Amino acid sequence: MDRLRKAALLTTLIQKLREQGSWSGETHVQKGIFILQELMEVPLEFDFILYKHGPFSFDLRDELTALRADELLSLERQPWPYGPRLAPTERSVNIQSLFSKTVATFENQINFVALKLGGKGVTELERLATALYVTREGESGPSVDERAERLVHLKPHVSLTDARDAIIESDRMSAEAKEHLS
Repeated sequence: MDRLRKAALLTTLIQKLREQGSWSGETHVQKGIFILQELMEVPLEFDFILYKHGPFSFDLRDELTALRADELLSLERQPWPYGPRLAPTERSVNIQSLFSKTVATFENQINFVALKLGGKGVTELERLATALYVTREGESGPSVDERAERLVHLKPHVSLTDARDAIIESDRMSAEAKEHLS
């Protein structure tokens, strides 16, 4: 997918996350794009690794910076201790209009992700996205308990109970995504 089509989809996701009450900081966008690619099969082609706070894409970070440089996104600074929020600009609305067919093609998937993630905080997003990552990795076995133990191994600050809950929620969201796509 070319860069401007990606820009239309990224800024649309950020807009939809904000409409659902999301903080829409970089962590929210990182996890949203990971889930949009992995569960909703939107071909944005960002490579993700498991990093400090769950799945993370350095390519996506670079693209978000480039979108700010192109004035398609802005940073809304917040009082300490909060980090900045990402906000689509008027220019991004023009890009979304220019690529309205692309946005329309993936609008249901974007809405699904925004609805599922919009009200979640960064800690919950980290657990949920890492649960999906562990499940997709496939090394930890098929059971909820095996995957929860793997998640705790990768993220020792996450309790086993929270890991189990995240795996169950990830499985539920995956099942809903399959239904949504068919």
